[in-house]
Amino acid sequence: MNSDTDSSHYAHLIIAGLLGWAIPGAGHFYIGERVRAAVIFVTVVLTFTVGLWVGSVGVIDPVHGKLPYAGQIMNSPAVAAIGHLTRSGHYPVYGRPNEIGQIYTSISGLLNLLCIVNAVYLAHVKRRGREGRTA
Repeated sequence: MNSDTDSSHYAHLIIAGLLGWAIPGAGHFYIGERVRAAVIFVTVVLTFTVGLWVGSVGVIDPVHGKLPYAGQIMNSPAVAAIGHLTRSGHYPVYGRPNEIGQIYTSISGLLNLLCIVNAVYLAHVKRRGREGRTA
């Protein structure tokens, strides 16, 4: 295999990963897994939205909640924009709603990270012409 083919293969993998991060499920959509992409999109977005609904937009806190934010940022770059808005502290959330909202939004980000890895793997397998598929 020559270097041009290798570089296009790596570019294909990077595109699948970046699309999966930009929009949950877009990496799978890019590689032709349309139904899986729809399931991923609905699951990740719904989980993230429930977290925001329970705890308000204040659960995205890059200043005081660095650990939950590390998981939340895996949802999409849009989380960084929300985090920028909440830096001012005008969206305080206290008690149980804060904890539950952080858990939901962080878990949705980690779930999306798993889906990104799966999209890159499937892109690699499909590009190489193998017949392997994950469940």
